Amino acid sequence: MEKGELLTPATISNVDIPDAGSLSSNFSPQVLFWSDDILKWAHDFQLDPNIIALVMQIESCGYAQAHSNAGAMGLFQVMPFHFGHDENPYDPSTNATRGLAYLARSLELANGRLDLALAGYNGGHLMIQNAPSLWPDETQRYVYWGVRIYSEIGKYESIPPTLQEWLDAGGEQLCKQATNAQSP
Repeated sequence: MEKGELLTPATISNVDIPDAGSLSSNFSPQVLFWSDDILKWAHDFQLDPNIIALVMQIESCGYAQAHSNAGAMGLFQVMPFHFGHDENPYDPSTNATRGLAYLARSLELANGRLDLALAGYNGGHLMIQNAPSLWPDETQRYVYWGVRIYSEIGKYESIPPTLQEWLDAGGEQLCKQATNAQSP
């Protein structure tokens, strides 16, 4: 699949999710800052820690105060309606609880297909039943980055090529914000 190529059933990667294991060192340092939490959340939600790190990488690069123009908030860019009125959406634990429950449900609805689960996480669960050609451009880009980055995890000693491509395409800005927030 080439950057910008329309996702179709013929071009989309059907990456199966392996059993949860260890966390790869291939993510950015800002995401690896959360390693202990990611491993705990992986256990709590029975998810592959690399999928958790992948979603965090793309959504916030580990910046707990991240927010989008659409209103999504926190490490996992969860929409406000997923929180109770007394919950702090920027609290990492609360954000992870809401975001990872949604991710786990996406994976369940997608029958373990990472591409469809990422589409569901980004664009809502209804995206899982839609043909990729009907996904919004943002969702297509999200799946492109996610599937490609995930498929490269563990194959490189440093940042994988697609993760570097994501950083160069604008992800580095999120990572700089995370670095500033994580610095003592």
